[in-house]
Amino acid sequence: MTTCSTLLALVMMPLLLYIYCHGFNLQNTVPYVDILVALVSILIPCSIGILINYYRPQYAKTITKAGVIVLMISAVLVSILFIYTVGGFVLTVLSPPIMAIAALMPFIGYTFGYIISWLFRLNQSERRTVAMETGCQNGQLCFTILKLAFSPEVMGHLFLFPIVYLFFQVTEAGLLIMLFRCHQRFTLKEKKGSEPAVDAELAYLQH
Repeated sequence: MTTCSTLLALVMMPLLLYIYCHGFNLQNTVPYVDILVALVSILIPCSIGILINYYRPQYAKTITKAGVIVLMISAVLVSILFIYTVGGFVLTVLSPPIMAIAALMPFIGYTFGYIISWLFRLNQSERRTVAMETGCQNGQLCFTILKLAFSPEVMGHLFLFPIVYLFFQVTEAGLLIMLFRCHQRFTLKEKKGSEPAVDAELAYLQH
C-alpha cells in the first residue's frame, strides 16, 4: 500500500498543490520538479524495505524499530532547533486552530481508512492495516518534500507544523493500538470463560 500510494503521489501531489495554490496565485512558486524528485527518492528506501521484508523478514522488525527511534530523535532535535531559531513564530504555528488541525488530521485519516475498508468488506486485520496506513503516511512525506523541495528561507517556521502533526499522529496511533489490545484481551477472556459452558452443552447433546 505504501508503494502504491507513493507512486500515485507522483501525479496526485503536484496536481493537488496546483489546485490548492490556484486561488493564491502561487502556481509558479511551487517547485514541482523538486517535489517529483523528493517523491522518487522515497520510493528507493521503500523498495529496499519491501525487499528486506520479503527476503530477510527476520531483520525487518529490528530495522523498523531502529527507524522509529531515529525518526523520533530527529523530530525532537529538529523541533528544539527550530524553536530556538524562529522564536516568536512558534506562537503562530502553535495557535489553537493550527493545533486543532494537527490533532484532527491523523484521526480523520484513521477513521476514513477504517470506514472505507469496512465498506469493501475487508477483515479486521486488513481494516486496521488500511486505517494506520491512511493516517500515518503523510508526515514523513511532508518532511521530505519540505527539506528537498523548498529553501530554508521559504519554509522557515512552517517546518514546525509537520512536527506537531507527527506528534499527534504517533500519540493517536498509540492510543488506538492500546484500545485495540485491551479490546482483544477482553474478547479473549470472554471466549475462554464461555468455553466450559459450550463444552458442557456439547457433551450433553452427544449424550
